Amino acid sequence: MTILPIQRPRIRARAPLRISFAGGGTDVPPFPAEEGGSVLSATINRYAYGSLVPRTDRMITVESVDFKTTAEMTLDEEILCDGSLDLIKAAVRRFGREGTDGYDLVLRSSAPPGSGLGSSSTMMVALTGLLAGHYGQDLGDYQTAELAHAIEREDLGIAGGMQDQYAATFGGFNFIEFTDRVIVNPLRIRDEIVHELELSLLLCFTGITRDSARVIEDQTRRACASADDTLAGLRAQKELAVAMKAALLTGALQEFGELLGQAWTQKKRMSPLISNSRIDELYELARSKGALGGKITGAGGGGYILLFCDFTKKHRVIEALEFAGADVTEFAFDTKGLTTWRV
Repeated sequence: MTILPIQRPRIRARAPLRISFAGGGTDVPPFPAEEGGSVLSATINRYAYGSLVPRTDRMITVESVDFKTTAEMTLDEEILCDGSLDLIKAAVRRFGREGTDGYDLVLRSSAPPGSGLGSSSTMMVALTGLLAGHYGQDLGDYQTAELAHAIEREDLGIAGGMQDQYAATFGGFNFIEFTDRVIVNPLRIRDEIVHELELSLLLCFTGITRDSARVIEDQTRRACASADDTLAGLRAQKELAVAMKAALLTGALQEFGELLGQAWTQKKRMSPLISNSRIDELYELARSKGALGGKITGAGGGGYILLFCDFTKKHRVIEALEFAGADVTEFAFDTKGLTTWRV
């Protein structure tokens, strides 16, 4: 009789990317501790994916499809962050080298890093889910988001906010409050409102990927120096997040689209690095063809512009933007957050 080797389960993970409607920047220290932050966001059908296959030795292999990079390390030696795949190495260091054999990791995302859809933080959430499963740790949603945030912001010192890790972990439409702690308020949006919103929104890729930390560092520097425009923009973002939440819950989508444009106006006050000539060109072109409002989905400087259009004018907006060389796509919302399973 042939004895087959024991197959240890593979672990898979999927976490959704997010679009932020208003409040981005108010989740970046020191503003939340001083005045409290509020963000309105929703997750979409674009994802960060991960796979973990256990090994019988102490080696770890990593393949990052997005960065077209591979790495090897051993659990018998200290794992150093040396500038290559540091997000992954920092996560492995957090979970530790004791009581485990090695594993093979493969990671990829539906959107490139620097796209403004929270792809790096979403990947960290997916990776946290994989490693928690492998190490036998049963983490709740808040614990998962907190750990993913700590690895990025504390262990690696990458400048940024807190919204992305919570959005990816919880999924769906959320109004997230940031003070001395984070509170995620899930929103119950009627199906017909969600369908109409999907029909009214576009994502326009500017063709520019950027380092969000650079934009955030400039915004933080200005906030710490009490720059009038930066603080006024942040405070307006908070108010707009509340107003847009009300418009969304009541189905006042025309108002929602107009407020989206106001959120962009206020966001640009926070740092001169948030917009540039290419973003302004595409935004004004979309507006001239019938877009009611829109804004950059992340820190700024590039990535995706989120646009609200009446469906009867949407095709004209798409044609104009594509003629200008932009990549335009429609999308759907996803109400599920981080999902892990075993194969």
